[in-house]
Amino acid sequence: MSHLKGLPERKVLFVSNHQTYFADVITLVHIFCSNKWKFNDKISNPIYLLNPKVNTYFVAAEETMKNGLLPKIFAYAGSVSIKRTWRANGQEVNRKVDFNDIGNIGEALDNGWVITFPQGTTKAFAPGRRGTAHIIKKFKPLVVPVTINGFRRAFDKKGLKLKKRGVTLDIRFKAPLELSYEEEPDELLQIIMRSIEQSDEYKYPFYNNDDTLEK
Repeated sequence: MSHLKGLPERKVLFVSNHQTYFADVITLVHIFCSNKWKFNDKISNPIYLLNPKVNTYFVAAEETMKNGLLPKIFAYAGSVSIKRTWRANGQEVNRKVDFNDIGNIGEALDNGWVITFPQGTTKAFAPGRRGTAHIIKKFKPLVVPVTINGFRRAFDKKGLKLKKRGVTLDIRFKAPLELSYEEEPDELLQIIMRSIEQSDEYKYPFYNNDDTLEK
């Protein structure tokens, strides 16, 4: 959490790997609220929820946020819904980017911190999507990489049901990236995927049962 100290209140984009639909986001929001109260490296004292960090948003697939009551509550609480350009209702598609979605992400950045998952899926080492790079080039936010580990083993895919106890849940924030916003989108995307340890160089060495390289 030391990398959260001193971050500006607005225009910060957190890029992260993704292991469950909701447990990852819930934990990140708890960490941001804990950080606001200046608690270090822990979320064991939820008194911080009495005065939470409210200008926190997360990017989520529109169809996911319409599926059930809890996703709808999450959508109301702070999701920025987007239409996937490559998948819809379980089928592969190929459709153009909705620029209203991009504009909504820009508004969220102007108002606070935004969490996005460049792979757009909970599948480990899935390719990153160029949309994240376009967002960075267009809005020029401060970009903070995040690696998430353990959630896949501890929870079901939705992240709402505990399936194994005693699993260490690990979230690591890295220093903000020093980026050139003039880079081509593919180059930016490669930097992002390396920073969240989802590039090929992390896929083939010995790694643990989740996504990231065993430290």
